[in-house]
Amino acid sequence: MTGRKPHMTGEGAPPPLSDDRPAPDREQREFIALISAQVRDAFLRKPHFVDAGTDLVTVCRQLAQNGIADALVTEGDRLGIFTTTRLRDALLSDQPPGSIRVGDFTTFDPYSVSAGDSLHDAMNLMLRHRVHRVLVREGGQVVGILSQLDLMGFLANHSHLILSDVERAGDIPALARAAQEVEGLIRGLNDDGVRTPIIARLVGRLNRRIFARLWDMLAPPEIHANSCLIVMGSEGRSEQVVRTDQDNALILRDGFDHPRLAEVTQAFTDALISFGYPPCPGGIMLSRPLWRQPLRGFCEALRKWAHGGDPEGPMNLAIFLDADVVAGDAGLLAQARAYLRRIVGDSDVFHARFALAIRQFGEGGGWWRRLPGLRGPEAAEIDVKKLGIFPLVHGARALSLQYGIEALGTDDRLRALADAGRLAPDQARDLADALHRLMALKLAANLAQLTAGATPDNTIRLGSLGKLERQSLRDALAIVREFRGWIAHHYRLDML
Repeated sequence: MTGRKPHMTGEGAPPPLSDDRPAPDREQREFIALISAQVRDAFLRKPHFVDAGTDLVTVCRQLAQNGIADALVTEGDRLGIFTTTRLRDALLSDQPPGSIRVGDFTTFDPYSVSAGDSLHDAMNLMLRHRVHRVLVREGGQVVGILSQLDLMGFLANHSHLILSDVERAGDIPALARAAQEVEGLIRGLNDDGVRTPIIARLVGRLNRRIFARLWDMLAPPEIHANSCLIVMGSEGRSEQVVRTDQDNALILRDGFDHPRLAEVTQAFTDALISFGYPPCPGGIMLSRPLWRQPLRGFCEALRKWAHGGDPEGPMNLAIFLDADVVAGDAGLLAQARAYLRRIVGDSDVFHARFALAIRQFGEGGGWWRRLPGLRGPEAAEIDVKKLGIFPLVHGARALSLQYGIEALGTDDRLRALADAGRLAPDQARDLADALHRLMALKLAANLAQLTAGATPDNTIRLGSLGKLERQSLRDALAIVREFRGWIAHHYRLDML
């Protein structure tokens, strides 16, 4: 990267089309969406900072460990970027790599954009100055790096077009049509080799906008202003890709009531079902009274789930811990979370009981040891969620609750646990890698089920896996099995 550029400000989005104008064709909508999409809408990689005095070997080792190709370099008040392109120049010098300061091969004062600038401006900046990446700033701080590859990927996957369709939808049928485009997006991204966690985050973002737009259409302003619509479970963690079920709830302001509340929440559930979001088999939907309560009622439910004898309590609590706001007053969810933290405190007994759910689903004997041999009828198929994803996710969730970590996504929880010294860094990386493998295998199985006209679920037919996939499954489940043992030892579950 070469050249210097002060912080730039985008020209902003064009005014929206009025309702009396004819709908634009696809090409025009692509242009409108490109102009209106902001830099923050694309995938922004978190920056990795190093000191200018760090030697080249150390920096390259860090880049390899994090799977990235550049680092931001600090030297006093100056900020620069070191890339693999400059690595080539460094290696051609006469000095041994271990004695080369990374600052000597760093481009200082790189080009930058604001998170609120349009992607069109960012793309023009890269093309005009022939640079491959720009820094993204917000509030004066560098919050990410946008590369040409990331930008092109965003434009290619057409997620911005779906968002545009969602925002333009004037009625529920139009919103349903926009929701139906998500499956094609998932297939396209998967076929292009995009990593499953990235697809999951993108789909989670789209789903939230669909849910929020639907809620805007159905909920009167007074309900909207006095409630908090949340999604939970894998949807709250942004780890659900193909639609499997609904997990949502509505927290109401204490003392608020509305005569149409039951009607509106039922309409919301019914509309999502018609969009292709299946109902939750356990009834965890805001159309059910348990999941549509005033804040005081939710707090009482949390108390019972945490300390009562309800066998469903620990699972309900686990699902709620993954809650994220879709619309309304986010302070209501924050108050419920604060209450939960107060009542569970640092009770070893509670945290052990909560972690015990990791044993809810057994391993079904020693079948996993026979992979990739696949002999006998028990090798026909497995429930990858019960045997792999759930124990990994719940173990990270239990540890995060115990140590006061606020992150929702399992990746973020594992990283925060490692940063806090609660997990070894290599253990956290192995667990994240295992989760990504299991999510990828589940996604492939779900897409195959949809192609065959079947309802997607959590099963994987082992006979359909190739040799490398079987080995990947075996490796991932071995990591999960070891983690289950680690959790059992950590919480002394054998004593319960």
